[in-house]
Amino acid sequence: MNPFQPVQPSVLDRVWLTIRYPYDVVSNPVNMLLSSPALSFLLIPTFSSYSTSLNLLFFYVTWSTLILSNSPLKVEVLGTLAIRILFYLLPALGFLAFDGAASDLAVKIKEHGETALPMGKEQGGSKGRWWKVALVSTANVLLGVIIQSSVELVFTKVLHIRSALKISTSLPMPWAIAIDLIRGLFLREILSYVLHRYALHHPDSPITDFHMTWQHTISAPYSFVANYDHPLAYVIRAFLPTYLPALLFRFHLLTYHIYLALVSLEETFAYSGYNVLPSGLILGGVARRQERHLMGEGKGNYSCLGIVDFVAGTSLGEDVVDDVREEAEDNNVQERVKGRAKKVGRKPKSRSRS
Repeated sequence: MNPFQPVQPSVLDRVWLTIRYPYDVVSNPVNMLLSSPALSFLLIPTFSSYSTSLNLLFFYVTWSTLILSNSPLKVEVLGTLAIRILFYLLPALGFLAFDGAASDLAVKIKEHGETALPMGKEQGGSKGRWWKVALVSTANVLLGVIIQSSVELVFTKVLHIRSALKISTSLPMPWAIAIDLIRGLFLREILSYVLHRYALHHPDSPITDFHMTWQHTISAPYSFVANYDHPLAYVIRAFLPTYLPALLFRFHLLTYHIYLALVSLEETFAYSGYNVLPSGLILGGVARRQERHLMGEGKGNYSCLGIVDFVAGTSLGEDVVDDVREEAEDNNVQERVKGRAKKVGRKPKSRSRS
């Protein structure tokens, strides 16, 4: 046996790497951004440490092992599936269980009270179609993974060209990740508006009836409703706006999984129906606009974040600027900023000598 030949990881090692991968995808790139030289020197020197470097080194080893010990398609498919399960399906299932098991508590933090409970009277009670919504939503998520896998197979096995996403042992630089995320989310915002408005809500579109008789029959949103739709309508409304930017810009697989984690979390919280969200300035406004679209028969609010609706004049109720202003006032952002400004500009008092 050659002592210099690298040892192939065992089956248990591969299983552990696969389980840990979604966590590493989110945590280590954040540490990478925080530990970049410019940020460490100028902004946050206290966050830079040897432990961060060791975490990044471990992540690089994990990433390289995954790529070298598995086929690129397997890494992409299993990683994508793990991201969707961890950041969308499991949280959505947890919210559904909470709404059913603690309905008296859930109704107090739901924006529309009992109407928004998946197992409430207005949605058919415990024998309603909440389970069908969860099942169809899960099936649509799996459909998206299947389409993504099929695209990769066509690119690599049929057309014999490079893969749709960049898959290599090298890792993208922090700023490259940030730039791809920004332009990916921006293009997703535009695509979601165009496809949602003109393919799913135009009177001459043959797909409009599918969308209106599926998703728009839900009286109030909960997380599984984000991907509950006719399969064709789901592909047009949710999958294509998310996947096409990654395909067009040819994201690195790591960047794509971070991007997909952000999209999954947005879907989970924006459709949750709760009025208590992790980030009021962003998710609060997104959630309200999605609720107005769903409960307003689709007469506006076609984009994900509401930016294109604001530009196009199709916002229902308060637009994205109004939402930001309202959240800023509710959280006393202006007062806090003024208070800090006064503290910064205040001259220290001179001590009198006795």
